[in-house]
Amino acid sequence: MFVQSPTSIRQSASFHELERRRTAFSWTLTVVMLAIYFVFLYLVAFQKPQMATPVFGVITLGFPIGLFVIASAIALTGLYIVRANTQFDRLTERVVGDVGQQNLRGAGR
Repeated sequence: MFVQSPTSIRQSASFHELERRRTAFSWTLTVVMLAIYFVFLYLVAFQKPQMATPVFGVITLGFPIGLFVIASAIALTGLYIVRANTQFDRLTERVVGDVGQQNLRGAGR
């Protein structure tokens, strides 16, 4: 069994693909969550009369919108988990396989 060195893993083309895809997806989710959060903060800070509008009894519009912010964070986390367990895991397996083959070739086998 060969141990993959961090250098050989970082030099792998499949590792660069994994890193690029994971980073792009993470930043996309980050931007989406920040947009949702900052819109909520804007509404709370500058649209107080609209946010104080009762929608059901004593529950104001701000409450369901706040729940939406929390639910969206949970949903985006779930989306990342699904992507990590499918696409990213497949790419990780490809990285390990590619680096393992490189090690076998480098050892003369």
